[in-house]
Amino acid sequence: MVTSRWSAAPAQAAAPRRRGAVLERAILDAALEQLSTVGWNGLTMEGVAAGAQTGKAAVYRRWPSKEDLVADALQAGLPRLHAVPDLGSVREDLLALCRQARDAMFSRPGSALRSVIHECDTMQAERFHAVIVEGVVEPTIKLLREVIIRGIQRGEVREDAANGYVFDAVPAMMMYRSKMCGCEWSDRDIEEMTDQLMVPLLRRTGV
Repeated sequence: MVTSRWSAAPAQAAAPRRRGAVLERAILDAALEQLSTVGWNGLTMEGVAAGAQTGKAAVYRRWPSKEDLVADALQAGLPRLHAVPDLGSVREDLLALCRQARDAMFSRPGSALRSVIHECDTMQAERFHAVIVEGVVEPTIKLLREVIIRGIQRGEVREDAANGYVFDAVPAMMMYRSKMCGCEWSDRDIEEMTDQLMVPLLRRTGV
């Protein structure tokens, strides 16, 4: 018996086509995923389009270059650091802040950012300078400043410790050791940095 085309099971309906902000979000997410898995050098616009389940033309219409796409993906995806709780001592506050920074650094967006920092040449890295400074460095320094000023007010920290060199110490150390030594910043690593570098650096004379 010949089956009528009307009695055959209907074909599965095609997935609705994404547009606008929904499509853009999917493309940015796919760019972060590629960066965190294959890195800056392995990321391609074709791969991002495939990951977002869209056409390459849809990516290029919004972002004419790989650099433009990655800059927006990082800006949209970087995790935000939250306020550091007052745990009663500068050491405990520093540990909490550094753990928060570590978790952000090794999140998917953080891994994407590290691939850019590690793999881009000087000219390429310049394109992402503002994103890195505004999205990562400045928020970390802001929270570190709050921790140190709180320590000064408690009488734990020397009064001249609230300066740019001290504020740079934690982000500089974490980024350097991550890049140059492959350090993943375990809780023990964070405790050692705090006890061997930051606490002695901040300690009041004679204490």
